[in-house]
Amino acid sequence: AGIAHSLRRTIMDTILALREKRKNLWDAAKAFLDTARDENGMVSAEDAARYDKMEADVVNLGKEIDRLERQQQLDAQLAQPTSSPITEQPGTGNQVPEKKGCVSLAYQKAFWDSIRHKNFIDVQNALSVGTDADGGYLVPDEFEHQLIDKLQEENFFRSLATVIHTSGDRKIPVVTGHGEASWMEENGLYPDSQDTFGQQSIGAYKLGTAIRVSEELLNDSAFDLESYIAGEFARRIGTKEEEAFLAGDGKNKPTGVFPSAELGVMANGASITFDDVIDLYHSLRIPYRRKAVWLLNDATIKALRKIKDNNGNYIWQPSVTAGTPDTILNRPCYCTSFAPELAAGSRPMLFGDFSYYWIADRESRSFKRLNELYAANGQIGFLASQRVDGMLMLKEAVKALEMKAKG
Repeated sequence: AGIAHSLRRTIMDTILALREKRKNLWDAAKAFLDTARDENGMVSAEDAARYDKMEADVVNLGKEIDRLERQQQLDAQLAQPTSSPITEQPGTGNQVPEKKGCVSLAYQKAFWDSIRHKNFIDVQNALSVGTDADGGYLVPDEFEHQLIDKLQEENFFRSLATVIHTSGDRKIPVVTGHGEASWMEENGLYPDSQDTFGQQSIGAYKLGTAIRVSEELLNDSAFDLESYIAGEFARRIGTKEEEAFLAGDGKNKPTGVFPSAELGVMANGASITFDDVIDLYHSLRIPYRRKAVWLLNDATIKALRKIKDNNGNYIWQPSVTAGTPDTILNRPCYCTSFAPELAAGSRPMLFGDFSYYWIADRESRSFKRLNELYAANGQIGFLASQRVDGMLMLKEAVKALEMKAKG
């Protein structure tokens, strides 16, 4: 335990040192860029290349910090005790209620036995409570939580959005107009002013993948099948989820937030200016700004790193605190490869409160074992699937910067 604590302390110190180094390097890059500009505000090709090298070092340090923070989180999980101490006096009647259904220990054991072993007949009664309509089995609840954690790790957007669980199509009431108070005379009638409501319907789309595992690995008791499936499921499903939640067109997949957001500002030039960023910031109403964040891709962030405000300060600033994102105009910014590129007619940048994007998980994840399909290759297949939908419930809560189309 002492060695593990010492290692965690070392990783934490390394992260803090790298964050400080990243900040100092960024300050040096900004100072160099300021001194390299000529009277027309231009930078020579040689100086531009030197600045690009310094900026690349800032980006690479950020990636290394992210890797160390993920390692730190994994170490903390692995350091947790595998069992809980007995705190109650034996025989006092303080019994823990027996878990049933997909939560029960019998179901968990039966599920993993059926996954590992072909024709495991003895588990059918225990598994009957989690039989899926497509012939597979719903994953145990404890493993479901592990999958959710893995999905959030792979798909950062789940941590920004609102996640609900549904058992069928659901209609969500949305306020489209608010009533208001009015000044009135003494003994006068109270003004009748009511809210108006609309509805958003949220359903479920199926997302699945086939995972292959060699028979040798499957029969090896040392192989951690549970962790492998959770990680592989999260990598594949999480990537497709994030793409749909951000850029989906609503055809057999969720509707993405980039095409759904309200237009906040139209950028007239071929590049983003400080005025464009300020206009986008103020296009969002004040109540939404309290929890608002920026969403854009890495190329757009690179362009914004060179922009200053009217006081000569760069609007992008690196984070120096562990677990907190970098900022643009002092609001957190998140980078995703699924944000549109900085090009004519595109929407490369969003600013808003993304908790108004709702993700609806339908029932549980499902796994199905395939014994024969890949038998010739000495492999066993597993079909993993989930049903999910996503939609921006209140469009005014997220504003988009749109580049002017050519023509």
